[in-house]
Amino acid sequence: MPPEMQLVEMREALKQAIDEEMERDPTVFVLGEEVAEYQGAYKVTKGLLEKWGPSRILDTPISELGFTGLGIGAAMTGLRPIVEFMSWNFSFVAADQIISNAAKIHYMSGGRFHVPIVFRGPNGAAAQVSCQHSHSVEALYSNLPGLLIVAPSNPYDAKGLLKSAIRNNNPVLFLENELSYGMKMEIPKEEYLIPIGKARVVHEGKELTLISHSRMVTVCQQAVEEAKKEGLSIELVDLRTIKPLDIATILKSIQKTHHVVIVEEGHQFAGIAAEICFQINQFAFDYLDAPIARICQRETPLPYSKPLEAETLPNVSRILQAIKTTLN
Repeated sequence: MPPEMQLVEMREALKQAIDEEMERDPTVFVLGEEVAEYQGAYKVTKGLLEKWGPSRILDTPISELGFTGLGIGAAMTGLRPIVEFMSWNFSFVAADQIISNAAKIHYMSGGRFHVPIVFRGPNGAAAQVSCQHSHSVEALYSNLPGLLIVAPSNPYDAKGLLKSAIRNNNPVLFLENELSYGMKMEIPKEEYLIPIGKARVVHEGKELTLISHSRMVTVCQQAVEEAKKEGLSIELVDLRTIKPLDIATILKSIQKTHHVVIVEEGHQFAGIAAEICFQINQFAFDYLDAPIARICQRETPLPYSKPLEAETLPNVSRILQAIKTTLN
């Protein structure tokens, strides 16, 4: 029998993952700004304080450096914290803890300490929150050995990947997107996991491989539909995990299509697209029939102006133009 399904928003899927893992493992707890009494800035933790109490759903002061360090210390001593950043932009205040401690303690202790911690919250641009609240942090943090980077694009993946992240014995950076919290999708009521490090082919195609992650997958899906109207067959690959990168799925697609466009919300210089470009060049150069194209956020701090914001971020028009240029 097919599994019983439920229609949920992204925020509800994330909450279910947290709740189920707290039920399964008494060492799992949540901490962050407004996660308890206010029920989460984006209501991901709604109802969890009432169910689990203040010893497992902890409101913290507005001090990312402090509560990130607290979480890392708890992880080192046998607990499994889920640290919510109200925005990944605010993780920069805690960068020393993430970079110098979470990423390195297992190595520096000769394997004596594990840091099973999940850092989660909205990443990238929302709606007119300007440049100081719109960073895409995946390229920054993926440069550091010791951190896993996960970026789901839909509620199904968000739940399955978050459960896997909570069970992982390494620090996991779980990147959501504020504009995706209201996305609705049918997901199974029964438990399921999605393995970290495995990409997904969203649309099968023959002529070009389109690669993306997080909210940009939704934009790419729109571009794929528009391209279909013009008779173009585009294969869309959702990375789901940035690090470790599932290069095998990417290469398999390229061996079929021979053309590649990569879309990321972050900036172009030293970005995720740049790394993927190099790995494709290293392992699949002979399969390419045209240079790789990439569509990224334009090389400027993100403007507050709504029209300028729309033009600065990757959009359907820019993606379609890259597809046609690459194929021609």
